[in-house]
Amino acid sequence: MKEVYNIFSKSKIEAKEVIDVKVIADYREKNSLVASEIIHLGLKLEFRELKVADYLVNDIAIERKTVSDFLSSMMNKRIFRQLEEIKQYPPHFLIIEGIEQRELYNNKNEGINANAIRGMLLSIILRYNVPIIFTKNEEDTASFIYVLAKKSQKNHVALNAKKKSFNSEEQKQFILEAFPGIGPATAKKLLKEFGSIKNIINQPLEDLKKIIGKKAQIFRLID
Repeated sequence: MKEVYNIFSKSKIEAKEVIDVKVIADYREKNSLVASEIIHLGLKLEFRELKVADYLVNDIAIERKTVSDFLSSMMNKRIFRQLEEIKQYPPHFLIIEGIEQRELYNNKNEGINANAIRGMLLSIILRYNVPIIFTKNEEDTASFIYVLAKKSQKNHVALNAKKKSFNSEEQKQFILEAFPGIGPATAKKLLKEFGSIKNIINQPLEDLKKIIGKKAQIFRLID
C-alpha cells in the first residue's frame, strides 16, 4: 500500500538539495532565527540593505512581522506606508509570525480591541490587496520561504524599489492618521474642511465636533 503523507504534520521540511535560487534578506534580518533556518534548509542567502520588504525570492517581496511588531505598526501607523511600498513588487505578501507563541487578539498591554485587529486584517486584504500568511514561528516562516523558492522559476531580482514618496496632501493625511482614532475618512474630512494641520489644531473644539464628533477631543490633548 502506498504511504500517505500528512501535509499538516509538524515535522520540519528537510532540504535534500541546494536550490539554485538566491534569497535576498534585509541586513536587519541577519541575527534572526528565520535567516539561520533558511541557510539550514539549503537555500543561498545574501544580506543587503533593502529599501522595501524583508525578504526577496526572485522578484517576490515578503514583509515579515512578528505578532508584536504587527500590533506596534498598527499603533504607530507604520504598517500603512509599508503596505504601499511593498506593492512596487507585483508579487508580494505579508507574513505575520508567531501565532503559536502569542495570541493575536489578546493584547491587553497594547490596548487594541480584538475587532480593530480583525478590521485591520480585512483592510490589508481588501483595501491594499496584500495577501497575508500566518506562521507559527521562525521555523515555519523559513519553511514557507523554502517552498516558495522551490516553486519559483524566475531568475530576475528587482532591487530598484524605493521608499514611497508622498505628495503634500498625502503627507498631511498620513500625519493626521497617526492620531488615535483618526482614520483615512476622518483625516480627509478634516483636510477638506480646514485645509491644513495647523488650521485643524487651532480650530475651536466645537467647530471640530461638528465635523468629527467626540473624536475632536484628541486635538485638545496636544501641548
